[in-house]
Amino acid sequence: MARAAAAAPEPDPLREKVLDAAREQFITFGVRRSTVDDVAKRARVSRVTVYRRVGNKDQLVQECLLREYRRFVAEVDEAVAELPTMEERLVEGFVVLHRHLRDHPLIGGLMRLEPEFMLPFLTVDSGPAFLAMREYLATRLRRAQRTEGRPESDPTPVAELMIRITVSFLLNPVSCFVLEEDDQSRAFVRRYLVPLLDR
Repeated sequence: MARAAAAAPEPDPLREKVLDAAREQFITFGVRRSTVDDVAKRARVSRVTVYRRVGNKDQLVQECLLREYRRFVAEVDEAVAELPTMEERLVEGFVVLHRHLRDHPLIGGLMRLEPEFMLPFLTVDSGPAFLAMREYLATRLRRAQRTEGRPESDPTPVAELMIRITVSFLLNPVSCFVLEEDDQSRAFVRRYLVPLLDR
């Protein structure tokens, strides 16, 4: 996801139709067993249209994951927008993130169906996406410091730790921490992650 931090492109209904078809194709059959022709048929467009609007198979995968990232950011922002404190926003943000990664039909589905494909996107090839997520969280923590009158400090290390912890649960869900329910996730964040805010 080399362009994970990029702004969303201008609305293009045909491009969105192709990406919708690619998303459904990858969820149903996985990436390895899918082709550009499969996506074109599902979208009821020509192969040339897929290439012109999005690109080759690798670009289809990247654009699908990038679009899910943008949707996720919007979902987290909506979930925490009305909460009054940084601690509460952190708790609910983690809950939404954890649920999103665990239950997401594309990301979670590909982790179960084709873990060998998804692992590079979440590890060695995740640099740009990781940096984008870290900056997203650090920016919101920085804003909360100002609005709540907290001592200002660089929240980047805290943001990085939180992102790394969250991704590790996706990569290896076997844990002594039980996070199957939202309330369990909230208790985990309050006990282990919220104290990081005061570091």
